Amino acid sequence: MSNNQNNELFMDTKIASQSLHNRIGLAPMTRTSALENGLATEEMAQYYANFARGGFGLILTEGTYTDELYSQGYLNQPGIATSEQRDAWKQVVDAVHGEGEKIFLQLMHAGALSQGNRFSEQTAGPSAIKPKGEQLGFYGGQGEFQTPKAMTETEIEDVIRGFAVAAKHAKQAGFDGVEIHGANGYVLDQFLTDYTNQREDEYGGSVENRLRLILQVTDAVRDAVGPEYPVGIRISQAKVNDANHKWANGEADAEVIFNSLKQAGVDYIHIAEPDAAAPAFGEEGPTLVELAKKYGNTFVIANGSAGSPEVATSLLGNGKADLVTIGKAALANQDWPNRAAQGEELETFDFQKYLLPKATLKTFEYQS
Repeated sequence: MSNNQNNELFMDTKIASQSLHNRIGLAPMTRTSALENGLATEEMAQYYANFARGGFGLILTEGTYTDELYSQGYLNQPGIATSEQRDAWKQVVDAVHGEGEKIFLQLMHAGALSQGNRFSEQTAGPSAIKPKGEQLGFYGGQGEFQTPKAMTETEIEDVIRGFAVAAKHAKQAGFDGVEIHGANGYVLDQFLTDYTNQREDEYGGSVENRLRLILQVTDAVRDAVGPEYPVGIRISQAKVNDANHKWANGEADAEVIFNSLKQAGVDYIHIAEPDAAAPAFGEEGPTLVELAKKYGNTFVIANGSAGSPEVATSLLGNGKADLVTIGKAALANQDWPNRAAQGEELETFDFQKYLLPKATLKTFEYQS
C-alpha cells in the first residue's frame, strides 16, 4: 500500500468511539437472504466477512426491520426485533470482527413501501397516499404499491419504540454502531417528504414538523444505547420509487434538516444520492454531501456513483465527506479496497448476474 500512503481513502479515521483503518465503507444493500422468520444465516456471515477480508474499513449491513408490526419491507429480510433475531446476528458480527473490521447495523422501517411483510398485509405510513411507481421485482414485488393506512399516534409511538428496542438489540449482539435508515423513501423519509406526508397534526406541514419523527427516533435510539455508542443516520432526497425527488425549499430545507440532526446528537450523516458528486439542487451549486457538512457540522459519509478510486477520493477532503461507501462496485469486487490500494484493475458490475435465480445469485455473491 506504499503508493497510497498519502491517498485520503487509506487514512485512518474515527466515528465517535470507533477507530477505522481507512475511509472506505460497504454501502447497505438489501439482499433478502435471511430465513423466512428474519434470522441471519451462516451464509450472511460469510458474505459480510468477505468484504471485511477485502479491506473495507466499515461494513454497513442491509436494512434490518425493527418491529413485528409494519416495519418489514421484503420477504426474507433480516430483522432484529426479537432476542432470537438478535442472537442470530452474532455470527455475522463475529465473522466481521474475525477479519479485524467494524460493522454497523442499519435499522429500517419500510412503511408504505413494504412489499412483503409476514406480520401484516396492510401497509402503513404518514398518510393514506399510494406511493409512486411499482414494487421492485428483483426483491419479489409485483405491480403497484398498495395505499397505506395513515398511522395513528399510538402506531407512531410503536415505530419509535421499535427503533429503540432494535438499537439495544444491535448493541447486545456486538455491533460497533447503528445507522438509522432515514432515506430512500422508507417510513422516516415518508414523514419528511411533503407529498407523502399530508398530516394535519404535529407531524405534518412545515419541514420542522415533518422532521419530528426522525428526531424522536434518534432521541429514542440514543437513550437506548447510551452516549458513547455510535449512532448515524442515512438521508437522501432520491427514493427507490422516485429517483428525481428534490426538497421543495432547496438549501433552506437542507439547513433545517442537517442542523436539526446535529442537534439531535447523531455521530454521522450518511448521504445517499444517485451521484454524490452532483449538485444537490439544479445544475450547479454545492452537493448534498457538502451541505450536510456545512449545516450538520459532523462526520459525513458519501454514497452514490463512487465506484472508482478516483471518484471516491474526489469526494473526500475539506468541506466534503469523511468516508465513502461503495455499493455496486463492491458487489463486483468484494476486495475493492485491497485492489484500489494496489492499483489493480476492478471488475465491472454486471446487473444481469443479480437477476439470476436466488440459488445462483447466492453462489455468485458468496465467492471470496
